[in-house]
Amino acid sequence: MLFSILFAVALVSQTAARFTADWTSLDARPLPSWYDEAKLGIFIHWGVFSVPGFDSEWFWWHWQGQKPPDQKCVSYMSKNYPPGFSYPEFAPQFHAQFFNPGDWADIFKASGAKYVVLTAKHHEGFTNWGSPNSWNWNSVDTGPHRDLVGDLGEAVRNRSLHYGLYNSLYEWFHPLYLADKKNGFKTQDFVMHKLLPELYNMVVRYRPEVIWSDGDWEAPDTYWNSTQFLAWLYNDSPVKDTIVTNDRWGAGCACKHGGYYNCEDKYTPGQLPKHKWEKCTSVDTFSWGYRRNMKMSELMDLPTIIKDLVRTVALGGNYLLNVGPTPDGMIPAVFEERLRGVGAWLAINGDAIYASKPWRVQTENTTVPIWYTSKGTSVYAIVTTKPSKPTVQLLEPKTSAATKVTLLGNPKPLPWSPVQPSFGLIVLLPELPYTPGQAWILKLDGIQ
Repeated sequence: MLFSILFAVALVSQTAARFTADWTSLDARPLPSWYDEAKLGIFIHWGVFSVPGFDSEWFWWHWQGQKPPDQKCVSYMSKNYPPGFSYPEFAPQFHAQFFNPGDWADIFKASGAKYVVLTAKHHEGFTNWGSPNSWNWNSVDTGPHRDLVGDLGEAVRNRSLHYGLYNSLYEWFHPLYLADKKNGFKTQDFVMHKLLPELYNMVVRYRPEVIWSDGDWEAPDTYWNSTQFLAWLYNDSPVKDTIVTNDRWGAGCACKHGGYYNCEDKYTPGQLPKHKWEKCTSVDTFSWGYRRNMKMSELMDLPTIIKDLVRTVALGGNYLLNVGPTPDGMIPAVFEERLRGVGAWLAINGDAIYASKPWRVQTENTTVPIWYTSKGTSVYAIVTTKPSKPTVQLLEPKTSAATKVTLLGNPKPLPWSPVQPSFGLIVLLPELPYTPGQAWILKLDGIQ
């Protein structure tokens, strides 16, 4: 009898913990803790669009989709390819012959990132794995003739990094999608015969810990069957306890529904959001995919990346930094240099970033711009501009006789004096060491 009662209680508890296919239930799911603690991820846009390496990853659409077409793309094709050349003919040139997933994973590990998100499929529909629902338009049947998603996932996980996959819901030129679109999205042939079978297969096969959804905006979430898919993902999938999702699951969902919020590309809030969020941005400010004609002046330099990372984390966000590999499988050296620079800065200053929380005040600007983070009883004041004099003034911290200030990377306590009896302090700085990130962090203990 007791066993029956206990079994019934356990069954009820298990049922109560399940999520239903509606946003009220799905949005109430707690975000797995690893994601907020990670803070930094690497985004990788890689696909057939890397072969023309011109304009951006939207090249095909700009060339042959939008009306009128982008004349830069039309001219590029007419000058460099024979008449009648079609976009799918780029796929066999996507050789990835120098792709070494171990080398990539070493770079990502050295960057200080804790998770990696690879494009499994962009809007062009080409899958970087042998999808049974994308016959002859995938990296196993053509191009590299290898499972790029699987190979990179193994290397990334071998370095104790979390692995996520970007997946576009829509495909610009898929005939089933175009038919559904023509029908005002009242039919779901594309969703039922292409999108959902592929998504389920991808999750079961690769067990990603992030699904970075995109390409949702033309149709409502009811067309994509988003809530049904997410209910399965959270309840019954092999990654139900660790999976993290974003907010791109249908027109109007961004910044309202999902696991964490992207809101928009390169989203930069002006104040602390109430919901966990992520800023995705790219080292190449003009494109997410590889461009052959990118210039140094069009790339984010390391100090800019560090300031962007600091601001994002201080406002409670994660920072997803994108690089676009070449079609032959190399991460351009200038991107690698940026990533390793971030890692070198984090090797000294990571205590203020990883697993940190926003402080009661996120920023102040008295003598120089300051961003704050906190962890446990410690508060970190992040100085993103080198002070013109050997002191820095902080007005927000409330000091006490036990207040102690150190510079990360230098354990020696720094002299300080109060601005007022109960708040504010002026810190005497040592000679600040050179850092390519041009940001220094003061650790404050014994303050409020």
